[in-house]
Amino acid sequence: MSLTQRDFDRLSRYIYQELGITLSDSKRSMLMGRLTKRVRALKLSSISEYCDFIFTEEGQKFERVHLFDVITTNKTDFFREANHFDYLTQTILPSWQRELPRRRSFKIWSAGCSSGEEPYTMSMVLADYAEKQPAGDFNYEIIATDISTKVLDHAKKAIYHADRIVPVPMEMRSRYLLRSKDRNNPLVRIAPVLRKKIRFGRLNFMDADFSLPHPMDVIFCRNVIIYFDKETQERLVRKFCRKLQPGGFLFLGHSESLHGFDLPLTQVAPTVYRVD
Repeated sequence: MSLTQRDFDRLSRYIYQELGITLSDSKRSMLMGRLTKRVRALKLSSISEYCDFIFTEEGQKFERVHLFDVITTNKTDFFREANHFDYLTQTILPSWQRELPRRRSFKIWSAGCSSGEEPYTMSMVLADYAEKQPAGDFNYEIIATDISTKVLDHAKKAIYHADRIVPVPMEMRSRYLLRSKDRNNPLVRIAPVLRKKIRFGRLNFMDADFSLPHPMDVIFCRNVIIYFDKETQERLVRKFCRKLQPGGFLFLGHSESLHGFDLPLTQVAPTVYRVD
């Protein structure tokens, strides 16, 4: 199957409008390969027919979400960029506990959570931190969102192949990961004590209002904004700032920078920013 320049341009404009993701010509073959699977699933004759279908009322109602699933990249790992979790538990949380005028739950958002490894890592390190505090002295809530329904379904199941948990420290594996009694079964499941702390939901970063239930103390949005142009990046980060508590923190990916942006943020560590 082939993807004509006309169809590529149509889809690129639509994807930028709906997701904020810029597709350069170098992504044309990637897009063609991913769309071919949807063409076959829908029993259509060509990618051009698929492009015509996606802009129909039926396509917007039923296929739009599948298009978004194939477009978005979902690379993630447990304890990815582990220094961020060290900074969270060693610097942010002790200060937060000292300065908070009243007791409430620590609120953290995994924005672009993919298949769940990041929010479950958050839950592991926060549960571990809570265990080291006086009884009842620390509690936390996690919101985890993504645009892709496919990865959210995976995340909610909380089941992973044993190969995926290699980065998890051994002491946390024994406490927070459940193995089958059948030792030949390579799957593990996240323990209920961690799962109950996370609320998953679908969210598009291009939405005018994220409609979060409350301001956040920390937002992780790592290795996501690299897919947006500079204007979209600044607009998105500004929305994040409005969703943070005064003095809250934003974590970006190691390859992402806010250099040159006019934002109410102060960098406090590599790719870690505090809202002013």
